[in-house]
Amino acid sequence: MTHASHSQHNQQYRARIHSGSPYPLGATSDSHGTNFAVFSAHAERIELCLFDAGGKHEIARHVLPECTDEVWHGYLPDVQPGQLYGYRAYGPYQPEHGHRFNPNKLLIDPYAKRLHGQLRWSDALYGYRVGGTRGDLSFDRRDSAPAMPKCVVVDDNFHWGHDTPLNKPWERTVIYEAHVRGMTMRAGWIPANERGTFAALADPDVIDHLVKLGVTSIELLPVHANVQDRRLLEKDLRNYWGYNTLSYFAPEPSYLSDGSLNEMRRAIHQLHSAGIEVILDVVYNHTAEESELGPTLSFRGLDNCSYYRLLPDRLRHCINDTGCGNTVNLSHPRVIQLVMDSLRYWVQSFHVDGFRFDLGVTLGREIHGFDPGCGFFDALRQDPVLAQTKLISEPWDIGPGGYQIGNHPAGFAEWNGRFRDDVRRFWKGDAEMRGALAARLLGSSDLFAHHRRRPWASVNFVTAHDGFTLQDLVSYNDKHNEANGEDNRDGGNDNESFNWGAEGPTDDEGILATREKVKRAMLMTLFFSNGTPMLLAGDEFGRTQRGNNNAYCHDDELSWMDWEQVESDAGRALLAFVTHCIAVRAERPTLHAAHFYTGETEILPGLLDTDWFDESGTPMDQENWDYAEGRLLALRRVARAEHKRGVEGEVSATLLLVNAHSEDREFILPEPHLDWIVLIDAAESNDGPSVRKPRDNRITVASHSAMLLVADHVAL
Repeated sequence: MTHASHSQHNQQYRARIHSGSPYPLGATSDSHGTNFAVFSAHAERIELCLFDAGGKHEIARHVLPECTDEVWHGYLPDVQPGQLYGYRAYGPYQPEHGHRFNPNKLLIDPYAKRLHGQLRWSDALYGYRVGGTRGDLSFDRRDSAPAMPKCVVVDDNFHWGHDTPLNKPWERTVIYEAHVRGMTMRAGWIPANERGTFAALADPDVIDHLVKLGVTSIELLPVHANVQDRRLLEKDLRNYWGYNTLSYFAPEPSYLSDGSLNEMRRAIHQLHSAGIEVILDVVYNHTAEESELGPTLSFRGLDNCSYYRLLPDRLRHCINDTGCGNTVNLSHPRVIQLVMDSLRYWVQSFHVDGFRFDLGVTLGREIHGFDPGCGFFDALRQDPVLAQTKLISEPWDIGPGGYQIGNHPAGFAEWNGRFRDDVRRFWKGDAEMRGALAARLLGSSDLFAHHRRRPWASVNFVTAHDGFTLQDLVSYNDKHNEANGEDNRDGGNDNESFNWGAEGPTDDEGILATREKVKRAMLMTLFFSNGTPMLLAGDEFGRTQRGNNNAYCHDDELSWMDWEQVESDAGRALLAFVTHCIAVRAERPTLHAAHFYTGETEILPGLLDTDWFDESGTPMDQENWDYAEGRLLALRRVARAEHKRGVEGEVSATLLLVNAHSEDREFILPEPHLDWIVLIDAAESNDGPSVRKPRDNRITVASHSAMLLVADHVAL
């Protein structure tokens, strides 16, 4: 750089800062400069710090000159996209009153859309003297900037072409829960520098796998920029799942192979082109700043009292309804605005199709507890952008009254933990489970049939990222989390799993055959239940975590998808079976019902929309339902195909037979006798239509197995 250009460069950062605008929040660049705006109700002064291109040296500092409606703002001429920055906030350091301002700590802009560099753990990141006798009441004067990532001013322009929302109907939605990194870290055909990133997620072979499988939507574990836990790094582990958010607007930098935001946009564009929606798992219930003893990285330093829920009578301490040390204060209008702006940003700038809200009950908490009519839910449901997206809540947290399944407002779908538990218990042979299974098969109307909600509100799953994989569910009686470094104390103890004769891997052909049969039976239950099915990535070919039911800290082969397994005989067979199940679900109106079946609608004379029978073909009565040892059940569903051009569609029927006994059982099929054919049998790894028919209106269902029969062109 010449002397003249160097002087011009320095002059740029010495330029006088103008008052700018309080809206929009964040760093907003135009052709002449950048407007900076940040909320703090209790700060006395906010400084904007600019850094060089490497993020190591602060090159200028400006006091934001104006504060309007508690938003501090200023406009700097000539500052363009690519500029690195951060904030310092001045105000009272009074932990006993909830205030933790410390201008020695560089702070991430809550609206930062890209981060440069990684957080490097140091005691300087804490607002107090770590290890001091006064604890968090002390004050630390070390500069944290060398250890902090820097915010980046961005240009959000991207040419989307003809990309438009896919708007997959909920009743036809099949969700695939995956991890950006874990999806491709073992995909050997992808260049090494791209594996584990959005560039790899856009790989044609990866997308082709999803398309052939038949899923309609991929739900990604958190992709927001996150912090690696200090305690995990000290044990040579990593926070793999990513539920430790640092920024609600910036993607995790390690998921971008070229550092460009457009890499994520290109991946979403490619998935959309293949007909696959993208749903983000988002963590607005807590942040990476942990408890009151945690670091000062962003929100805590900008306005601890506003951003976090604090104990009313002990403002020094955070309320911990999340189990992660802090709870984001969704009762504050500016915090609601932050979350709403974040959600809209992902929809409008990245074309995301929906969201799964981690610990959704926390987001619905007001001072008096969980409230389906809370301010955040009301704002979300009326928003013209967000109300059109798929909204899914995890309906629990660890706070008082934290299990709220079925109690979210209309417009939400909810992870149905009851489905997971009841299906697992039924198929491992527990008593008194027949009635519970029946409720889950029909969309859990006992939980969701209110306020005009539909069956899709129940997101059905047997496995998810948190817990056993499907392979481990049938291979282990107990968790095996020793590799987590917590003496196997972490993770749930009540997994409702069963190993069928041996703990872990085995060469016993009988045990292996039973495991495969039970896996197929549970997959049939998942895909042939009304509601929205969710499949855990890798379950379609038998991914294992070797009995670890809490692999959140393993960014390694324990968690990554093993694509070589797809080529094994067992992997190919299971993949074909899952693909066939998903295709059959899509083809059959009884299996993707848009409304709850009640058993009161007559489709044809003598044929109701749904009926239940025992193995003798006799309609179920209360005595049968109350029989604790009942492990056999038949569910007949009848529906008319969608009308086309005003012409009534043909009537078709499905008959699902389940046998959770340890021996084969014969079923007598119910009257009226229909022209049934066996389409899928969990006792076989069949992957296509069968011409097998019942004999004399009887059929045998193998032990620990399920069978789907279909009848088309039904006319009585």
